[in-house]
Amino acid sequence: MQYRLEVQGGPAGPQSVAITAASEAEAIRQAARSGWRVLSIATVGNDGADQHAPAAARLPVTGGRGAQAFPLLQFSQELLALLEAGLNLSEAIATLHSKETRAGARAILAALQRAMQQGLSFSDTLATFPAIFPDLYIATVHAAERSGHLPQALARFVSYQLQFDAIRKKLVSAAIYPVMLLVVGTLVTLFLMGYVVPRFSVVYESAGREIPWASQLLLGMGRTLAAHPWLCAGALAAVVVAAIHAATNPRARQRMLQAVLRLPLLAARAAEFRLARFYRALSLLLHAGIPLTRALAMGSAMLTPAQQLALAQTRRAVEQGLPFSTALEQQGLATPVAQSLLKVGENTGRLGDMLERSASFHDEEFARWVDWASRLLEPLLMTIIGVVIGGVVVLMYMPIFELAGSLS
Repeated sequence: MQYRLEVQGGPAGPQSVAITAASEAEAIRQAARSGWRVLSIATVGNDGADQHAPAAARLPVTGGRGAQAFPLLQFSQELLALLEAGLNLSEAIATLHSKETRAGARAILAALQRAMQQGLSFSDTLATFPAIFPDLYIATVHAAERSGHLPQALARFVSYQLQFDAIRKKLVSAAIYPVMLLVVGTLVTLFLMGYVVPRFSVVYESAGREIPWASQLLLGMGRTLAAHPWLCAGALAAVVVAAIHAATNPRARQRMLQAVLRLPLLAARAAEFRLARFYRALSLLLHAGIPLTRALAMGSAMLTPAQQLALAQTRRAVEQGLPFSTALEQQGLATPVAQSLLKVGENTGRLGDMLERSASFHDEEFARWVDWASRLLEPLLMTIIGVVIGGVVVLMYMPIFELAGSLS
């Protein structure tokens, strides 16, 4: 069907666009992917007249702040607990809305409740919030609605998200200590260079003795820092602001992370980690009853652009009758472990289970590598910082050492 949407966003400002889609929710998703915020939606009838959709379909697409205000994992866990306790879906949403105290999450739950009361399915209601509920989540719920196994689908999604959060927390905890070492080492070095070294410089200049060239270079740098304290403080403040912006802004954090993951030592591990996430998401979709070719298309968002092109070739090969494991191997999307397990899954009809086992194997291997890398990085950073600070101290005292040697 064709839908006419009033959208906002982009240089053109508010405008009306026509989108052909299978449902209103799909039309809203397409508009959101184009960077538009949907203000209203209407169905274009056969006579060309607009037929306004229900109010639930005209829900605004929530932006990034809404995604941060709504805890998807907590929502899924609590909804699963209520469904397993015997409540139906409407009662469970109403219960979550009544106990919620955060304004943003409460507003979203109220919108979900109103939409379902007006006749929209749960998956179509979730689709009106693409910034909060990812396509993977919506597709899983949609498939579970048809099979009547929504609690099982939610349980698998919760398990999927918990596994990913565990890996992310391990990475964050492994990075905290090295970052603190760098910050403390940098501050100590700046203190020595900007405060201690200039005072030694005054003493050496008054002595009128020849100073080694390395010490002269260090003393010159110290005098420069002491002569421009506000410029140095401004530069340090700019670095701090840039670091805070990179840590809090999703786009800047994503660009910085992509730059780090391109390093030679990290690129291979990052590729394996993406493949593990892809295997786990694919397993989730297959367990929900989604066909393999459609699941492949939906899981492509977790891969890099180069891997997405390879996945498109894999999908075409599968549609032409090539075994899934062979198609993945040809496009370089199957690790040796995954290749063996997927062949077993194809022979036994347990492809989803084998994808889950492949993801678990690589997640455990990645966790072990993170532990090893953090244990290696910490003493390495301490050694580098010690060499830098020790070098500054030695260069400061080198003229005194030479003077003591000449006196002896």
